[in-house]
Amino acid sequence: MKDFAAIDFETANGKRSSVCSVGVAIVRDGAIVDTVYSLIRPWPNYYSRFTTEIHGLTRDDTDDAPIFPEVWGTIAPRIEGLTLVAHNSPFDEGCLRAAFECFDMEYPEYSFACTCRASRKTFGRELPDHKLHTVAARCGYDLKDHHHALADAIACAHIAIAIL
Repeated sequence: MKDFAAIDFETANGKRSSVCSVGVAIVRDGAIVDTVYSLIRPWPNYYSRFTTEIHGLTRDDTDDAPIFPEVWGTIAPRIEGLTLVAHNSPFDEGCLRAAFECFDMEYPEYSFACTCRASRKTFGRELPDHKLHTVAARCGYDLKDHHHALADAIACAHIAIAIL
């Protein structure tokens, strides 16, 4: 796969619709050519202690951020026609679908590929686990700032370039 968009969402709480940040790395001809990052005012707009401990975001960070439809309006044209790739794609696809539903938007049936599943097929028991940072390291990419949506999307893109 040479053309795709790697995507990562962070959520504010246990609801998949509560996306509070998104990172996208757009890959053309096997190279990252564009990136997008945005904070998003989540819905519902509250943060659990658990999610804040993971990514460090709080309501103070996103109270003045745009809502999902505004953010997606800037991303959609840039990823048109591309397969979306995520590490643990059921989570990110679930977030995307939930956000679309929450804002009564028509979902365009994006095609998803999963680098976590691909890692299991490619590396099997060679790795101690198939977490994003472990697989990224195996593919020669040093993931810094794990759980920042753009950093994770870029790591996912590097994995996808290596094994998809």
